[in-house]
Amino acid sequence: MCVKTNDEKYIASTYARFPLFIEKGKGSLAYDEDGKEYIDLGTGIAVNTFGYCDEEWIGAVTAQLSAVQHTSNLFYSAPDTELAKLLCEKTGFKKVFFSNSGAEANECAIKAARKYAADKKGGDYYTIITLKNSFHGRTVTTLAATGQDTFHKDFLPLTDGFCYVEANNTEELEKAVKTNKIAAIMFELVQGEGGVIPLDKEFVQKIAQIAQKEDILMIADEVQTGNGRTGKLYAYMNYGINPDIVTTAKGIGGGLPLGATLFGEKTANVLTPGTHGSTFGGNPVCCAGAVNIISRIDDKLLDEVAKKSNYIIEELSKCKGISNITGMGLMLGFNTLKDSSEVIKECREKGVIVIKAKDKIRLLPALNIPWELLKRAVEVIKTVNS
Repeated sequence: MCVKTNDEKYIASTYARFPLFIEKGKGSLAYDEDGKEYIDLGTGIAVNTFGYCDEEWIGAVTAQLSAVQHTSNLFYSAPDTELAKLLCEKTGFKKVFFSNSGAEANECAIKAARKYAADKKGGDYYTIITLKNSFHGRTVTTLAATGQDTFHKDFLPLTDGFCYVEANNTEELEKAVKTNKIAAIMFELVQGEGGVIPLDKEFVQKIAQIAQKEDILMIADEVQTGNGRTGKLYAYMNYGINPDIVTTAKGIGGGLPLGATLFGEKTANVLTPGTHGSTFGGNPVCCAGAVNIISRIDDKLLDEVAKKSNYIIEELSKCKGISNITGMGLMLGFNTLKDSSEVIKECREKGVIVIKAKDKIRLLPALNIPWELLKRAVEVIKTVNS
């Protein structure tokens, strides 16, 4: 079977794939069909939290598969209840809604924010402020929330009710709040698809001040930054704020599709029976995997994430061909003197998988990547950019 040929023949042409067929993997190592080994610093775009085929995760998922694979939300299920309890206890949030992806988690947040504002202020308070250069998903509504015109042009008209301000521009933010009837402010604390760019702490604090004063909800999109990726369980914990809604996906399931929308005190009871739902949301197998992932993200692991982050930044800073290193934890990006696509190609030829965010190289290794593999991969990146 020629996987590449059949892919091109039968799968919709929506992905510009790298010329690599990953046939199997273990930990932070991936292998192609010829058995060539690669150190994976992409983890399925921040999905494989503990790398490929983690034994503990496999055990949790397999045990649930042997019990029941799906029940629907018409019935109670232990794994989603356990996961919701775990998330609430670790964050202080009050309720959780489960879906299948980051876009769906954001859709849920948008619906909840608009309902909250409509209930409190009236139906004309529906506009949500997002940031330019943001990315919130590929549904028609989350594309509308995304503050990048390049994602909009082929799919107009998009859902109404979003306005965009420059990240870190307090003046623009204040003006948008004054001139629109605002339901919420939605933001990524590190703009991942926008180039791995963290928000300034002062700007985030200003969002929190305005939100409190105006009774506007804060929605933190932690689809990519969440679940230990930035050195805290969730990135908002690095900023000293308490969002009203947090969305997450990607790494929470460890490789299975799962999204979660976390609701704080204000928003815990906004959604009532019939106002939202998901056939596969809270799937027992996905939630069993997520319980295993979230329960293992502890202070010891997060300390290691911070140390590995510092190591990568320190080593890459020595390389003359690398500049503008940005990000947080094990979510890092950098510019290269060479064309970024050429850097990705050369790294892959030398057995290291890296990916892109706009014109930057993006690194998203497994949170538990062994030091020996991390050091080998960093040396390859340095060699390619020397």
